[in-house]
Amino acid sequence: MSQPSPSEPIGSIGWTERTGGVLTTRERISLARPLLRSELQIVYGMVAMALRLHSGRRRDLDPAVLRPPDSLLAKDAESAARDGLSPALLNHSRRAYAWGAALAALDGITFDRELLYVAAMFHDTGLPSPVPQVDFTVHSAGLARAFADDHGVLASDREVIANAIAMHYTPGVGLDSGPEAFLLSAGAGVDVFGLRSDHVPDAIRRHVVAQYPRSGFKREFARLFRAEAKQVPHGRAWYLHRFAASDATIRLAPFRG
Repeated sequence: MSQPSPSEPIGSIGWTERTGGVLTTRERISLARPLLRSELQIVYGMVAMALRLHSGRRRDLDPAVLRPPDSLLAKDAESAARDGLSPALLNHSRRAYAWGAALAALDGITFDRELLYVAAMFHDTGLPSPVPQVDFTVHSAGLARAFADDHGVLASDREVIANAIAMHYTPGVGLDSGPEAFLLSAGAGVDVFGLRSDHVPDAIRRHVVAQYPRSGFKREFARLFRAEAKQVPHGRAWYLHRFAASDATIRLAPFRG
């Protein structure tokens, strides 16, 4: 397979659709550093929280910043997600948005709330992949694009949504990929692996989980992630399952259920 161009980074919607999400050896090597950095952050955060030295103890945030957009687009996106996701995955999608919005407020990041919310609602709708050798986010992004098109969303904004969905579980997503992609990745990382959960104020963590209960999310998501790893050998789920012990990391995330 050809290597991605600078304008088509690993995990982007263009790269994912072109490659099916299958990583070359060179791409796997290039992801090793951001993956290791994330793993170290997870361990550091767990230790800091256990010792009650984490930054979330010293920070405060108005829960109002976590509220979903009050728009027809957002409400219809949640309704569509409710039809396509289990209760545990639907609440994960809600929490992914909330964690992303919380981190944006803490870090001073400006983003489009509607686009992030639509991306959050659809990001796992294709999990596991319905097509062998094709990453599940291709299907998720396709469903989101069709939904957004039906609702008159601009083509450029549809691509922001699709790219955020495709990027969200690539190790090391940065703001250079766009604030919505960065925040969806960060929000999902908090919820699935506990990455940066130590940054979130303690009261906010309790508030979000109380509002959107986890309902056995860890077990369900780990099962789906293993299925994706088998469906797309050498894809990103396979990579995380093999090199980041994703089952154990999901199980050890600092949330119950």
